[in-house]
Amino acid sequence: MPLKLNPLTRRFVANLRAGLGVIWPILSILLVLMMGIGMLVAVLERWHLGDGLYFAFVSGLTIGYGDLVPKRTLSRVCAITIGVTGIMAVGLVTAVAVQALQQALHPPEERESTE
Repeated sequence: MPLKLNPLTRRFVANLRAGLGVIWPILSILLVLMMGIGMLVAVLERWHLGDGLYFAFVSGLTIGYGDLVPKRTLSRVCAITIGVTGIMAVGLVTAVAVQALQQALHPPEERESTE
């Protein structure tokens, strides 16, 4: 049985998908960059590659548990780069979500009728 969503939720999801479709090339480049830098940190710090990917996304999402900490200077510079890249990625997704919510709450046909 298909999940029934209310009209507001349907509009939000449709607008979110459309927005993510627009930013997907930029977002995918940022994510691949984060993964690549995370693997570089893993090599520099002699971690498993999985730990490097984990470190990249935990750092990129600004969670930073502190269970993996780079010791080398180049690794630390990479960690800063991962953090900045993660902030850009999260900012893009947040901006698209806010725009999708605004469009769902006030559809274009509704805005034209009130102006």
